Amino acid sequence: MKIETKFLGEVDIVEEDIYTFENGLPGFEDLTKFVLIPLDADLPLAILQSTEQAAIGFVMAYPFAFKADYAFDLSEEDKQALHIETEDEVLPYAIVTVQEPFEDSTMNLLAPVVVNVAKKYGKQVVLADNKKYPLHFTLKEGVK
Repeated sequence: MKIETKFLGEVDIVEEDIYTFENGLPGFEDLTKFVLIPLDADLPLAILQSTEQAAIGFVMAYPFAFKADYAFDLSEEDKQALHIETEDEVLPYAIVTVQEPFEDSTMNLLAPVVVNVAKKYGKQVVLADNKKYPLHFTLKEGVK
């Protein structure tokens, strides 16, 4: 199926690639269907695009590419919401706030977007240990 996207124009997706965010994302609670579109095979970046509203899309980063020691535990409540049975199903992303130049962009390590790649559920999780990671981690900090 074809969808219109915020950053990439019209793209083809398959229905099986759509993630369900049962409660939406903070600020976008009414939007529950999103797709992850990789930007480039060589880049740890993707677009989280609403399939319901073309104007809603987020640049996402694979956080471990920029902060190798990034780690957190999911609460039992979050595991249930994501229908997680094994760690292999979990893939975290961080929402990127794009700046010029791009290396000044920041990613939100405090509230990662976690997806269950097997069952296609997603949720933005606010980490309980809110002192450990910043809300605005500059990408260039992680590329040193």
